Amino acid sequence: MTQGDAHTGTTVLVVDDEPELRSLLSEYFSRHGFAVRTAPDAQAARAAIAEAAPDLAILDINMPGENGLSLARWLRDAHPRVGLVMLTTAGESVDRVVGLELGADDYIPKPFEMRELLARTRSVLRRLKASVAAPVKEEPAHRVRFGTCQLDLEERRLFAVDGSEIEISAAEFDLLALFARNPNRPLNRDQIMEQAHNRGWDVFDRSIDLRVMRLRRKIETNPDKPEVLKTVRNVGYVFVPTAPVGP
Repeated sequence: MTQGDAHTGTTVLVVDDEPELRSLLSEYFSRHGFAVRTAPDAQAARAAIAEAAPDLAILDINMPGENGLSLARWLRDAHPRVGLVMLTTAGESVDRVVGLELGADDYIPKPFEMRELLARTRSVLRRLKASVAAPVKEEPAHRVRFGTCQLDLEERRLFAVDGSEIEISAAEFDLLALFARNPNRPLNRDQIMEQAHNRGWDVFDRSIDLRVMRLRRKIETNPDKPEVLKTVRNVGYVFVPTAPVGP
């Protein structure tokens, strides 16, 4: 399946007051498998969306009459699942900041490369599809999931998927808490020693490796092939959050 085929039937609404650009975008996205609709202004866009909401809207910020920011605010409130990419010719960053605060999924300044806009559009659609297909169950703010286990930051305790408590030392808790504060961020041994040795750690590299090894035995499905506390070669370790498992 080609990338164009993957988006066959996906609808994109292009809202821009420049007829040449609307025509160009319509032709380009159509060639890549999208069903494209266009609107010259916010009023026409509202009418088109009322008829059938698109999967994604590409909005120009600077349009006569109601501008793209106002339309984006309405669209985000009325149709929160519609992807939103903003276009602007403004040189200042304020439009970008306001657009993102209104809930835009991405932003690209004019003039732009068509391939870049297409790539960003596909990226937004992939993220939206993933969020719908695999909604993430929210955990209490004081609990962080490590694989099938949960670390309670308030009670300083680690729990298995069945709710039973897993014994951990104070130093092991400090290490997990440090990883919990830095998800998906590789930490080197110096950072770990600086930020998580306040409970009588033996401060040397090997002590960190031993604690990580012991923690893997408690939280990893297969400690020999860790998926939660991963080794980053020539750096240190990284905590990789996973989607919730079980009810």
